[in-house]
Amino acid sequence: MVSDKSPSVWSLKPWWCQPWSILLTGFGLIAGSWLVFHRWWLTSLIALPLSLWMGYFLLVFPRLFEQAQIGQRSSEAEESG
Repeated sequence: MVSDKSPSVWSLKPWWCQPWSILLTGFGLIAGSWLVFHRWWLTSLIALPLSLWMGYFLLVFPRLFEQAQIGQRSSEAEESG
């Protein structure tokens, strides 16, 4: 019996690419930039791309993965039936 439930994207990723590690790395780098430079504009320049990176990997990528899994299941169902 084949399960209709596809694996989560996070179950396929190593420990260093889990949501907690992405958040910890991103916020740690942003906080570290503030602790080192004490310049809000420089911290903002660092925070912007890091926030985009975190947003992509935590919000966009899992949705794209889920849509790809749904598309793959539907194409397999069309081929078999």
